[in-house]
Amino acid sequence: MKSYLMRLLLLFALFIYEGMAADLENNGSSVACANGVAVSEDGSDNGFDEEFSSCDQKVYDPLEGYNRWMTAFNDKLFLYLLDPVADGYSMVVPQPVRIGISNVINNLKFPLYFSNNLLQLKAEGSARELARFIINSTIGLLGLIDVATQIGIKPAREDFGQTLGYWGVGSGIPIVLPFLGPSNLRDTLSLGADWAASPLSYTGGSYQIPNNALEASGIKAVEMINTTSLHLGEYQSLKKDALDWYTFLRNSYEEKRRKEIDE
Repeated sequence: MKSYLMRLLLLFALFIYEGMAADLENNGSSVACANGVAVSEDGSDNGFDEEFSSCDQKVYDPLEGYNRWMTAFNDKLFLYLLDPVADGYSMVVPQPVRIGISNVINNLKFPLYFSNNLLQLKAEGSARELARFIINSTIGLLGLIDVATQIGIKPAREDFGQTLGYWGVGSGIPIVLPFLGPSNLRDTLSLGADWAASPLSYTGGSYQIPNNALEASGIKAVEMINTTSLHLGEYQSLKKDALDWYTFLRNSYEEKRRKEIDE
């Protein structure tokens, strides 16, 4: 066991070294619009210029070597496994059912959203999430129908990474997670708290639906397949227009998280 752990540590150290070497050689990765934003064939920016306005900044990315490798791994996993499975799934399961499954999953994550609104002292967001949970769990048939959105009560989804960001914790270095995709140090370290608050994860809580980690992984797999089936073709469209896929994903993720924290 110790030998196995040592090998993992050495492998991770190698990835860190490669990323740092690339970072030193390039004196930091430039978040240039040409690399960080999808550009269409006619040269337009498809409206991304306002959303990703920080494209002239330097990004400290010491794990760039590892991050690019993991991005490539996730890309192959998506294109050759997740996307085909989701495509087949969409042919068998009607879209209204898949939307209903997505609604149920989001409804069950109420403790995660509600608690993080409270931690950020967002009274309105907490009230909206509570109202949504009550309405969708009753009138909406256990969350199958998103009645709350239909009557104008919009979701206020918050996670622990956003909570830390709200209280001034910086994002830290970019990290690409296996299966989950782009992230950063703050959000990666926040996953444990998110899992503990979510009824769909398994951390030993009596309120959690899965009885073990395997069941939790199965629920997550169903969620990923269902979500992908509702957005078929979007990944390929974005990738086709991006000059540097890794840089685009990294910058897009950071800008998205900044906006979510500022809301």
